[in-house]
Amino acid sequence: MPQDAPPAILTPHLCRRYSSLIWYCLDADLTKSALFYAERYFVLDPKNHDARHLYATALLQANQPHSAHRLVNLPPDARCTGCVDLIAKCCMKLGRHRQAREALETCLRDHTYVPSQSMNSRTARSFPDEAILCCHAGTTALKGNLHESAAMSFRQALALNPMLWEAFEGLCAIGDIPPIENLFPVRSLPVRRSGDGVASTSVPVATGAGFFTPDAGNGGNLFRGWKPMDAPAGPRDSIGTNDSSFYGEPSFQGRTRASRSQPTTLAVQPPAVRPLSSADEAGPVTKKLRSTVRQRTAPPSSTAADTHLKPSKSAGTVSVASGSGPTDDRTKSSKARARPALTIANIFSSYGRPAQNTAASSRSHVVGLGKPTTGAAARRSSRLQSGGSKIAKVTKLDPSTVRDRRRAVAKTRSQSHDSGAEEDPGGVEQPAFVPTSPLAQNAHTESSPPPSGTWTAEQEQAAQEAYEVELADYHIYEVMRKFASAARAMALYDCRLCLEELETLPAQHKRSASVMAMLGKAHYELGQYPEAERAFEAARNLEPYRLWDMEVYSTLLWHLQRNVRLSFLAQELLSTDPKSPQAWIAVGNCFSLQKEKTQALTCFRRAAQLDPTCAYAYTLSGHESIDEDLSKAINFFQSALRADARHYNAWYGLGTCYMRMSKLRLADYHYKKASQIHPQNAVLLGCVGVVRERYGELDKALELFNSAIEYSPENALVRYHRAKILIAMKKYTEAVQDLEHLRDTSPEESNVLFQLARVYRLMGEQEKFAQLLAEVRDVAPKSAGKIRKLVETVADVGEEVMDEG
Repeated sequence: MPQDAPPAILTPHLCRRYSSLIWYCLDADLTKSALFYAERYFVLDPKNHDARHLYATALLQANQPHSAHRLVNLPPDARCTGCVDLIAKCCMKLGRHRQAREALETCLRDHTYVPSQSMNSRTARSFPDEAILCCHAGTTALKGNLHESAAMSFRQALALNPMLWEAFEGLCAIGDIPPIENLFPVRSLPVRRSGDGVASTSVPVATGAGFFTPDAGNGGNLFRGWKPMDAPAGPRDSIGTNDSSFYGEPSFQGRTRASRSQPTTLAVQPPAVRPLSSADEAGPVTKKLRSTVRQRTAPPSSTAADTHLKPSKSAGTVSVASGSGPTDDRTKSSKARARPALTIANIFSSYGRPAQNTAASSRSHVVGLGKPTTGAAARRSSRLQSGGSKIAKVTKLDPSTVRDRRRAVAKTRSQSHDSGAEEDPGGVEQPAFVPTSPLAQNAHTESSPPPSGTWTAEQEQAAQEAYEVELADYHIYEVMRKFASAARAMALYDCRLCLEELETLPAQHKRSASVMAMLGKAHYELGQYPEAERAFEAARNLEPYRLWDMEVYSTLLWHLQRNVRLSFLAQELLSTDPKSPQAWIAVGNCFSLQKEKTQALTCFRRAAQLDPTCAYAYTLSGHESIDEDLSKAINFFQSALRADARHYNAWYGLGTCYMRMSKLRLADYHYKKASQIHPQNAVLLGCVGVVRERYGELDKALELFNSAIEYSPENALVRYHRAKILIAMKKYTEAVQDLEHLRDTSPEESNVLFQLARVYRLMGEQEKFAQLLAEVRDVAPKSAGKIRKLVETVADVGEEVMDEG
């Protein structure tokens, strides 16, 4: 499980990251993505004008000027000039040109206004990157019913940029949704770096070209530069920065630019690195020359003086000039070697600093130059460390050692020379290197720590800055993952899981209109109509001019028989946008509730004309025509499936048409297709069970009805059909339990009372049978003929008399 994130606080870094991401989506014409992130930004702090401006801009681009105008139309003492400018844009979109001119004049009178962060100057790309192109390709393929191509394009877009919400919604529309862990892997909570124990680790730097900001070096693609590498596991796997510290320490075999901030000290040399000389041309050295002494660490220096670097005329020769003595020339490379590019920070180290570890020393040699730069100084310091001059040292050695050394020197053809400076015969230690210049002391950049292992104030600030950026990216990514989990569950019609995922959202996001609308749809699909009604009402209160998802809300009011509320909703939607299909669907539902089928069908057709991809308009047209013309209804349902192949209501409608035409095979096929799309729908499972009952497969039908009741225990229709199957299977006791439950929940339903009376007669309980027949006469006086036929029927006949209702 991922580690719990701290509570989301609207920090400046979080504001910048949201702003960059929203503008990235707006520039790419990804309106749904921009709206999603703009709403997430706005709900964190509704008083933040920057978030308000971005949300209004996204709504305006999504052709929702009423919602955008309401968002920025604050009281005069609370609005800013940026709000007034957006009011002018909304008024121009709504055709209120006089109000737009007044707003623009108000903007002109304010010369001291400073635009908010999101409204400042920015750089926009004229050509979209690869991820955006893949997302647009998937959208067009989806509209053309090329589902395989659309799914491939959407997956490719998410692989390049996982923050493209529009690509994820496209996968949800197709129904081919991989697990969230595969699309959006879990990221660890960022950890703030400190100066303790990280002296050799690069300090993270906030470069500004982070996760949401296109970088000039990667062609504007936010994710093209990211490649998985064999980096050590740690908290740097965040989406915040794009700097080199993301990948850990550079390899010692890699060819990397020399850093001026890397200090060079007399550390122990790795065995694989040795000074280059002309011996490389003559083959390997047979004997080691003072190997144990040469690799010994030099003691700290005891004097200080300014130094400077003098390149000699011969290639590969470096002269180190001291302020108090002659130079010491050491030839380091052969004729075939090119002159290395040396820097001051790679040559000198500060006086009195302790030696760095082996990794740091090797990095300063191999990464910086490709060869060690302190070989000559190491030889000299080794001799000085022995405590005497060269002549005194030779006299102390035995003759065999002297001969071996001379033989080895001749064999390697070394070209090194001793310096002309005289060495103290008393064995006083001389400094191997004099202190560095002020330039070398200040050469440490933010990407490398100082040699002493202690951080400066600038590096501490840089580490804090990088941590804040990573934390902001982590919050955005985690919120997006939670919404993706809920949206995936909703797209797969796993409504209970969707409700659980919505409960895990932060408190600020739970109070948003989109979350309330998703909550209402989940309850609606579960058949929990009162809970769905409350959720949609909350969404309408948060966003009164909202059009999205209102077709579902109008159908919900139709099921609840809310005539007045449905009429009011239809009028409001028409006044908001008379060219929206949601408004005409609401009007059609209003007419359908009043039994005016001709007017309802006209409204549904108008909705389909305004949006030919609105499958729900065709489906409702088919349901209005199913009682009058089955062929016409079939055409409407097929048109709905051409617009959306996963619209299970259309599959259900086709199954109902074929069931009325007694085409059981076709009805069974279409009911099963609808049940595959929505496997937890009790009504669809009940319809498949009815077909199995018609085929005489009572056991399979009973299993389907049992599953349907598990998903929806309060579904009266499914329970009624199960009771009838139990009666046919002569399981009277279980049938009585279902019918008594229905009698308690629906006491005025005559069909339930009639079936219960029939069961009691089959069980031989004549008193209860007579009592229930009297109740049926009171509830449904027109059923006297059916009651008479039931009384005349022999008790052991199992043929059904009552209408199946």
